[in-house]
Amino acid sequence: MSKNLDIGSTIPDFELPDENGDTHKLSELQGDNFLVLHLSRGEHCPRERMHHREFLRFHELCSVAFTELVSILPNGLHDVLKLKISTGAHWVFLADEELEVQRHFDINEYTDSHHDNAGVPHTLILSPGLRTEKVYVGYWFWGRPSPEQLWLDLQELTKQLKEDYDPTLPEVRAKYEQAQKAGAAA
Repeated sequence: MSKNLDIGSTIPDFELPDENGDTHKLSELQGDNFLVLHLSRGEHCPRERMHHREFLRFHELCSVAFTELVSILPNGLHDVLKLKISTGAHWVFLADEELEVQRHFDINEYTDSHHDNAGVPHTLILSPGLRTEKVYVGYWFWGRPSPEQLWLDLQELTKQLKEDYDPTLPEVRAKYEQAQKAGAAA
């Protein structure tokens, strides 16, 4: 059973290299945005390639929706680059070659006797501050979220966390106008 993936918990600010060897902290990649974090099974898996191809459409949406997408693979830099290139992806791929992430979440795919470091794929939706809002377990391919499911999850999360989700509400407009007056007076 995976661990440290409770809704409402904050995940560690892992610092891992991308396919070029440049290190990134998850918090820096997330900024003030939502983060969809895919913990991959590994480069060897055809289901991972297919799922990442589905993420191509989703990533286009992220670029206009204050949402970041990051994939972490239990592979070295070369294999991370192979998966990124083979799927045509343009978002950040990180290498968890030392299996720090896999160990922290206890997601080693112990049923795979052919690949040493395969992980049970998980997709996390994180609100700002690396706070866990939703977890998908993709051991079976249909357990992985579609772009449509992620859209609905992020829509609901945005409604909950953004005060101005509906700018037509009188209280939202009043707060905006008050802020504008305060700014003009300064």
